[in-house]
Amino acid sequence: MVAGPLRVAVVGPGAEATPEICALARDVGRLLAERGAIVLTGGLGGVMAAAAEGATSAGGVAVGLLPGTDRAAANQYLTISVPTGLGELRNALLVECADGIVAVGGSWGTLSEIALACRAAVPVVSLAGWSVLAADGSPLPLVAAASPDTAVRSVLDLVATRPGSQPGRMDG
Repeated sequence: MVAGPLRVAVVGPGAEATPEICALARDVGRLLAERGAIVLTGGLGGVMAAAAEGATSAGGVAVGLLPGTDRAAANQYLTISVPTGLGELRNALLVECADGIVAVGGSWGTLSEIALACRAAVPVVSLAGWSVLAADGSPLPLVAAASPDTAVRSVLDLVATRPGSQPGRMDG
């Protein structure tokens, strides 16, 4: 096994993200980087670019898993861009690479990432976004946060207390 830093995905709307949602995502990215986490995103605009901007402005690392094969589609704030050629299927790859997820705002892609994370038992914190109920009306294991600081503290706490988890570790 190879040890490495904690990886937290910041997910949310792309082009349709509002300036307010982008400001929240920028703060989340910055706060994660200040705490030593690598910020993972889908690599495009909106929340993805804002989180990457926040992370790199704090001296952190931002990795984007792009849906297409063209590296030029990546936002300018990424430290590393990975063209996957998987389209929306890259959402599953993003979830599998993450120790935890902060969902900022909401879009259909964001909801798919939340669902995949819940299924994989990857901790999810929602900031100004989705609140999801199971078919029986019970809430999904999704923590709602009122601020970027609370979202970051919550996801880091959830990752640290996740049963059987070894954050930042990869099987090799």
